Amino acid sequence: MDQFWFYFKLGLNHVLDINAYDHVLFFIVLTVPYTFSNWKRVLWLVTIFTLGHTLSLILATYGVVTVSSGLVECLIPITIFITAVFNIFTAGKGAKREKFGLAFFATLFFGLIHGLGFSTYFKQIVASASNKLVPLLEFALGIEASQIIVVIIVLIIGFLVQTIFRFNKRDWIMVISAIVIGFVIPMLIDSCAFN
Repeated sequence: MDQFWFYFKLGLNHVLDINAYDHVLFFIVLTVPYTFSNWKRVLWLVTIFTLGHTLSLILATYGVVTVSSGLVECLIPITIFITAVFNIFTAGKGAKREKFGLAFFATLFFGLIHGLGFSTYFKQIVASASNKLVPLLEFALGIEASQIIVVIIVLIIGFLVQTIFRFNKRDWIMVISAIVIGFVIPMLIDSCAFN
């Protein structure tokens, strides 16, 4: 049980770490177009992201995939930027109701990228473990739980802002996405700068 809590908390801290807030920014822009009435769709997006994240960790941990850490560190803020810009251009147009569409495949792909960003560190942690799959799944549960926490907070704030303060949904999406872009641009400059 100690091992479970170690990897579960590692997953929680991976997302909720104040010094590495890329996951939080991604889930803010992923969630901001939705309300509590879309909870199933949002839960599917969160889970699909976790599946992508876990799949890339499995592939990297078992040596199937190796990607330059510099490239991954550049791609992570790009995924956040693309999602935020997409929100700005589609704000107020309403969420599409299809079961699996562009949003799901993009979220899966972005999950793969974000997972690769943590793969080097995770490989070091599980290097001595005989069974690496169990720690990966325990870590994934922590990731999923922390992402759900972020999503619930974003949905609650969105509900309060839109119902109590009567903030227009379109404006809410555009303002939050623009704020996230403001946070991501320095990340892009730092991680994607070519020397």
